[in-house]
Amino acid sequence: MQTRAFGHAQVLPRCHSSFARRPLWHSQRCNQAIGVRCASGDVMLEVKGLEARVAATGEHILRGVNLTVKEGEVHAIMGTNGSGKSTFSKVLVGHPDYEVTGGTAMYKGKNLLELEPEERACSGLFMSFQSPVEVPGVSNAEFLRISANARRMAQGMPELDPLEFYGFITPKLQSLNMDASFLDRNVNEGFSGGEKKRNEILQMSVLDAELSILDEIDSGLDIDALKDVASAVNGLTKPETATIMVTHYKRLLNYIKPDQVHVMESGKIIFSGDISIADILEAEGYEGIKKAIKQQGSNGAVQQRQPAMSGNPD
Repeated sequence: MQTRAFGHAQVLPRCHSSFARRPLWHSQRCNQAIGVRCASGDVMLEVKGLEARVAATGEHILRGVNLTVKEGEVHAIMGTNGSGKSTFSKVLVGHPDYEVTGGTAMYKGKNLLELEPEERACSGLFMSFQSPVEVPGVSNAEFLRISANARRMAQGMPELDPLEFYGFITPKLQSLNMDASFLDRNVNEGFSGGEKKRNEILQMSVLDAELSILDEIDSGLDIDALKDVASAVNGLTKPETATIMVTHYKRLLNYIKPDQVHVMESGKIIFSGDISIADILEAEGYEGIKKAIKQQGSNGAVQQRQPAMSGNPD
């Protein structure tokens, strides 16, 4: 039941994807992966000077990314196409198309870059992709149940049989306004854009994600679907979890309130602050950010963090 397409950083086909060399539930290293949660407010992810290039061509994309994410925080990363936002996300989850050439990434106190992709998934790292792949022949129910059980095994929890799993997933479906018939369909096959994005957040919930990376989760969504997805993400936000959102538009930030907003350019985070950054981008575009940097006399240095905002909707 393997698929050769890279679709996710998690389990089945997150564990069966082309970059995971072995199934999650067969990996002893996965069972030994990070099995503890941080204390509330601890640093969950600390990235320093991260550099990466495209493995096939050697083209450098990331050129010294610095980012610190604490438990309970929601961060948004914005930037023009080609600025490195999606590459940064994929490097964090271990995508094989990229090679890390410098810097460090510590996740819950351990070296993230030393972990296999499936180990990162077992430790609670989740990524939702812009264009989720279809997996013909694999039902959503089987995909989600085996994925959930792989994660539960890594946490030292008992597996769920099909009947137990149905009881486990029913309230999660309801929170996303998803009909139970979704479970009988093949993974993402024939799904609309909105259905695929809902299915991604359903996976995030089922896998009990601790650090969620949402890559343009708002793309292709109408306003009702956006509200449903945002409500579900907010409902999954806890003091012991964290979220990184990649987006081009402020409208997502109207529903999922970030603690910090970062702007990427040329493979670096060049500016950070509160949601007012998104207001500048909406009103003046990226030229407005450049003006703000010049006005600060920072010469590209990162703005000091503004007072934290609530991670919950108003």
